[in-house]
Amino acid sequence: MPHYAISVIGRDRPGIVAAVAACLLGHGANIEDSQSTILRGHFTMTLIVAADDVDEAGLRADVERVARELRLEAATVSAVADNNPAEPASPTHIVTVYGTDHPGIVSAVATALAGLEVNITDLNTRLVGDGGDQDLYAMMLEIALPPGLDSEALEGLLSATRREQGVEVTVRKLEQDTP
Repeated sequence: MPHYAISVIGRDRPGIVAAVAACLLGHGANIEDSQSTILRGHFTMTLIVAADDVDEAGLRADVERVARELRLEAATVSAVADNNPAEPASPTHIVTVYGTDHPGIVSAVATALAGLEVNITDLNTRLVGDGGDQDLYAMMLEIALPPGLDSEALEGLLSATRREQGVEVTVRKLEQDTP
């Protein structure tokens, strides 16, 4: 069954999820995975939907119509390759990063992790403060370590990033839920 990635961004207010979900239902699309949050007063939502025999151009036009009606800033619809949902990367650790806000923190940490073949499975950042020079930047990443790399070695390998960016970095094992 064909899958589509749908993203919308707009000033937060009630009704965005309802309108997008109704639009997708009108095309027979099933929402399989979704993530939404509020970022600096903007509601953001990304969905992976399955839709059999859908008119892709019609789906795109209707999502864009809903976005215009809701005065959203962005809406996209893109076909995505089918993936095996039974084999997603399972996070094993949490990395937290704290420091005075400045450009480059996310890039430096993500680049260091990518160089170690560490998969970022979830990423959240938050700016704490009023926009001044001493605002605190907080980042939390759920990651999946590759075979042969443990958390102690990872912390050591991230020490250069810690020094270069002037941030605190901690790595801890993610507690797994037991059935």
